Amino acid sequence: MIKPTASFKENLQQLPSIDDLTRIDLVDQAGAVHASIENLPGKQGSLAVYQYLHGIFGTIDATAAAHGLAVFAEHTSDAKNRPGAHPNIDILLDIVNGGTTLNTRPFSN
Repeated sequence: MIKPTASFKENLQQLPSIDDLTRIDLVDQAGAVHASIENLPGKQGSLAVYQYLHGIFGTIDATAAAHGLAVFAEHTSDAKNRPGAHPNIDILLDIVNGGTTLNTRPFSN
């Protein structure tokens, strides 16, 4: 497990490669897809964080979500100040605040 710094860019450098990943689905307990994060420009940082959380925690519960928020570093405070601007961080904030645990389902090339 990485020790997150105050810089998202630095944290990303510590995470595993996402080169072979096409997307990751976030699935609720009923099996419904809550969200999908694709390997596209502008989404790759989030994809890397969620893949990392998948590898370390398996599911995104409150503990995993709190760690993910630390990895997102400065973007977490921006997300708190601007709800909706960072939807993938909003998911983690919701879980930390008592929302439903999500399972992760990665898809590779």
